[in-house]
Amino acid sequence: MKLHELSDNEGAARKKKRVARGPGSGKGKTAGRGIKGQSSRSGVALGGYEGGQMPLYRRLPKRGFNKPNAKQFAVINLGLIEKFIGLGKLDAKAEITEDVLVAAGLTKSKHDGIRVLNKGEIKSAVKLVVTGASAAAIEAVKAAGGSLTVAAAAE
Repeated sequence: MKLHELSDNEGAARKKKRVARGPGSGKGKTAGRGIKGQSSRSGVALGGYEGGQMPLYRRLPKRGFNKPNAKQFAVINLGLIEKFIGLGKLDAKAEITEDVLVAAGLTKSKHDGIRVLNKGEIKSAVKLVVTGASAAAIEAVKAAGGSLTVAAAAE
């Protein structure tokens, strides 16, 4: 195979529609913009403009509050931890920390910490050390004979 013999798969790359290139192109004359009016002109930004009327996004009241310094936790379910132990990616006998969970591939990164939730069931007696956990998850781990320690987030 040579460089000039390479070609894309059939139908993989579509040709760009060339507008305003004559009547034969199918998008000639007005180039699909209709006749006259604001949207037929160039340099038009119609987002939210209602011709002088108060725009909808300003007529509606503001709702809620987004905390600017809210902590972002990576969420891991107990069923997933049990699955990874079964696959041999986690060692149930060793202490499982947040760094171990990231290294095993349960989550891409730990963000501001890892929070464990009680979805799925855990049968292995594991020793977990994480930033956060639901009360039900702590009870489920204790019922399986393990321990779940909630450590403060490393700042």
